[in-house]
Amino acid sequence: MPSLDVAGEFETIERLLRPLAHPEWGRGLADDVAVLPSRPGYDLVLTKDVIVEGVHFLPDDPLETVAKKLLRVNLSDLAAKGSEPFGYLLACCWSDRCGWPEREAFAAGLAQDQALFGVFLMGGDTVRTPGPAVFSLTALGWVPAGEAVSRAGAQVGDLVFVTGTIGDGLLGLQAAQAKLKLDAERLARLIDHYRTPMPRLDFADVVRNLATAAADVSDGLAADLNHIAKASGVGIALNLSVLPLSAAAQAWFEDRVDPQAALEDLATGGDDYQIVFTAHPRHEETLRREAERRLLRLTRIGAVTAGEGVAVDYGGRRIELARRGWTHG
Repeated sequence: MPSLDVAGEFETIERLLRPLAHPEWGRGLADDVAVLPSRPGYDLVLTKDVIVEGVHFLPDDPLETVAKKLLRVNLSDLAAKGSEPFGYLLACCWSDRCGWPEREAFAAGLAQDQALFGVFLMGGDTVRTPGPAVFSLTALGWVPAGEAVSRAGAQVGDLVFVTGTIGDGLLGLQAAQAKLKLDAERLARLIDHYRTPMPRLDFADVVRNLATAAADVSDGLAADLNHIAKASGVGIALNLSVLPLSAAAQAWFEDRVDPQAALEDLATGGDDYQIVFTAHPRHEETLRREAERRLLRLTRIGAVTAGEGVAVDYGGRRIELARRGWTHG
């Protein structure tokens, strides 16, 4: 793979990326490493995602929103573990369409979200590629020692909840591809969700304190529930009839000829970046109160059962999903 010419690489770092660096731990991006002090009483939580042009974002998506999505999908993983983010490592494989204005837009998107979420760039690498643009980010967070929520703690009898709404990621992609017929305001909301999803960091502390298992909804609600079921050695009953929909998704749904198929699509589409989690029934009232305090929608969508896998119910009858969600090659 050809590397970026030296002047271009270092100009990109000097002018665009160095201003994003952590003032102390990032060493001004002038070193080959970042050096982090330990934080007594806390565990370091790390997560990594890669997004590829034409696979995870559209070739004509603005680079500003691509950068934001890259950061936010990683912060979503941290939120589902109950973690507090503080920094990230970045790798940029610039394609031929990534000229200086596009790189400026990418850096501007990161700068805006750094201010919003209180994180800093710690280091990374930049290269040029003859193929599609590829961006990789490793997010770093702190969580009190031993308190990171895993997928493996669900217990039979727990209830299953999800934050926010489901299906806007799938519909947002279709809207961005001009495949949906809705009013302009709803289309804009869906596209905004697809390009810049909001990680549920505002609920991370609640998940850490009350959830028995959790995952962020990236591969699709059904797929991510299956991850929890498999890791915990339990079954999960999902009630498709109560799937929480946004106003835009509800408007789309009401025009569907086959409502069951429509809900299956929304439950398996992915890119929602909500938190799905399990919790003991005694915590339901507290969970609802904490969600209301944050103006966050919270829906009970099922329960943990004996057995394995995800059993889907629609209208009081068991159905089989044609697919569970996104799978990575």
